Amino acid sequence: MPSRNSSGAPVNNDQLDFAFVANLPLLEKAVPKRTARVKVSHGVAIPVQSTLQPVQVLPQTALSPSLSPTSSDAEHMARALEAHPDYRVMRRLIPRLHWPQSVAQRICTVVVLDTETTGLDASKEKIIELALLKVQVDLDTGLPVGEVTVYDELEDPGIPIPKEIEKITGINSAMLAGKHLDEGRIAALMDGVDLVIAHNAGFDRPFVESRLPHFSQLAWACSFADISWKDQGRSSAKLESLAQALGYFYDAHRAEMDCHALLAVLAAALPVTRAPIAADLVTTSNTGLAWLIGKAQQPTYRLQAINAPFDAKDKLKSRGYRWSADQKVWHTRLDSAHALLEECAWLKENAYHQRSAVIQVEKLNAHMRYSSRPGETLYQQL
Repeated sequence: MPSRNSSGAPVNNDQLDFAFVANLPLLEKAVPKRTARVKVSHGVAIPVQSTLQPVQVLPQTALSPSLSPTSSDAEHMARALEAHPDYRVMRRLIPRLHWPQSVAQRICTVVVLDTETTGLDASKEKIIELALLKVQVDLDTGLPVGEVTVYDELEDPGIPIPKEIEKITGINSAMLAGKHLDEGRIAALMDGVDLVIAHNAGFDRPFVESRLPHFSQLAWACSFADISWKDQGRSSAKLESLAQALGYFYDAHRAEMDCHALLAVLAAALPVTRAPIAADLVTTSNTGLAWLIGKAQQPTYRLQAINAPFDAKDKLKSRGYRWSADQKVWHTRLDSAHALLEECAWLKENAYHQRSAVIQVEKLNAHMRYSSRPGETLYQQL
């Protein structure tokens, strides 16, 4: 009897014969709703649940290294699985160091950046690894073009590496002994850069500016916060999850590999929204790179609802405001002047109940955003 998938459709077993060895005994008892995981040389196949028919069982001797598939065999297996409705295939992300050349006249030079550190507090902790990928982006396509310049170096922080950090990154004190960032090479690489992109710029920027002050003069963008990944249909904004949504997996928590993964994610087209490029950078592209380049042209606003009535706290919280225990004020971030005007109207009606009030607005551009430095402070009468 032909095998069928979870929807009842016949399955072409010829596509799946790579998973079994001929003339082995059959497992007569089928296990309903059983999940199988198939590994291939350069990828991992992730099946969805389905009712499995009797299959031939591989004895342990059949799993010896001598029977391991070649790369071409593994890719053939992966493609066969991709054709099956009950499987998804992930491939190991291979760093891409060269992109097609472009004759476009409008180019933006970006650096994708990541750090590994001894902890979370930039005022106390130190960088132990810095990675930079420098590449040009064609503003007409939103795609990288030409060669990718790579810098990756470890640095001895002069303090013991916490066990938790060593566990996450695999970096230990012996690896760091005598290592230092090459400030001359970094300065040369950063020459001509228009935008620095990090996947958590609010974390990385203070660390980098503390160690390398000239980074404070550059425009920054955050691929974690500046793109609404939820609106793009992604279940998570974590970099590993975004890569998996594109069919990739990689060894995370080392700075250079994280940078390669981020560049691959941002070079892909966003599923939903076109990039909001400013008037002088009009483009039809909708890659993540194009989106971030466009967002970097626009100011954002941090609004503080000063002296908001206590009874408005639940409304503010449900609207996305956050409470600052230090400043004792509710605050939120707005991405445009239009959104700021709308929020002022909402506050007057729903938080201050039409009473006169003054709110504080901090205007931030890409040179200040995600740094520890304040932006331009304004006060608005409601």
